[in-house]
Formats: sequence, C-alpha cells, structure tokens
Amino acid sequence: MAEFKQELICDDISEEIISITERLAMTEGAHNVNVKKIISDMGVTNRVFYNRFHNSDEVLRIVYENAVEKMHSTIDLNIVSKENLLGYCMDAAEKVLTDTYDIKMQFSRYMFEHDSITESNKKWWMKEIRKNVEYAKSMDMIRDNIDIDTLCYSVWCFCRAFSVDAVSRKLPKEEAVKVFRFSFDCFLRGLLK
Repeated sequence: MAEFKQELICDDISEEIISITERLAMTEGAHNVNVKKIISDMGVTNRVFYNRFHNSDEVLRIVYENAVEKMHSTIDLNIVSKENLLGYCMDAAEKVLTDTYDIKMQFSRYMFEHDSITESNKKWWMKEIRKNVEYAKSMDMIRDNIDIDTLCYSVWCFCRAFSVDAVSRKLPKEEAVKVFRFSFDCFLRGLLK
C-alpha cells in the first residue's frame, strides 16, 4: 500500500512557530523546547504545528541554522597588514566567542551536538581560516614549516573546544574571554616568525 505524505505548509504561521521556538530556546534552553510548549505559547492546536513541521527538533534545527548564518554574516575576516596579524586574529576569534556565547549558553547541548555533525558549518570555518592562513603565509608572517590543512583544523578545534568547555562549565562571558585571549595568544605566537 502506498504511503501518503502530506505536503507541509510554509507561511507566516511557520515563521511565527520559528520565532516562538527561538524565544523559548533562548529563555528556557533548547533542550526544554517541545511541541506542547510551542503550541501552548501560540494558543493553537497540534494540527497547526504538524501541518508545518514534523517535530520540534526540525524547528530547532532551523533556529540553529539561522543563528549560524547570522554569526557568519557578522564576521569580517580580512587581515589588513603584517603588523596587525596577531591583534587581528585575537580580535576576530574573540568576536566570534562573544557574539555566539549567549546563544550557545541556551543552545549548549543542542548546538554542540549538531555543531559537531554539521559539516557545512565546519567547511565554512575551515575555508575562512584557510584564507587567513594562506595570506599570512604568503606575506611571510608565519613559520615556513606550517602545514596549512593541519593548522586550519587545529584552529577550528581550539576555538570550538574552548567555547564548548566555557559554555558547558557556565563560565561568565568576561572570564571566558579573558582566558581565551591568554590561551589563543600563546597558540598564535607559536606560529609567528
């Protein structure tokens, strides 16, 4: 017997569901968001929700992807000169940490689980990191014996792992930034000529 698949509706109510899910995730934590809370907040029935989405995880995934996209769009990763390489790298990495800290605090479990398996986010970061590493290498700013692929992956792992640990331990943002700047500075100085 053929299986009937209902076409999902994409409309203003879908956008409202996404908006409410984002607000609930930010105030209560993504792990506490479910269909019952969403429809209760909206004052609608299950049918309204399920005509638009399969489950709450599908909506959380959209909220997560929107957050990642917003973060990507605010990053300006362009090195200006050799003189400011260290300061630029520190400022760019700190900006990512501070811009994403609050959302990661509320999405911690959900975001970290999906962040580690979301290949598109990793690829985006690896491409952006690579641009800067290649530029620094072409301008003779970093040591000659640096393997670019290994370095890009190392920077990705360092920044991501630091963020995961700081958020998981609920370090205050100011303390996380202070410790991150110290650690990342040591990491970067080891690369410079």
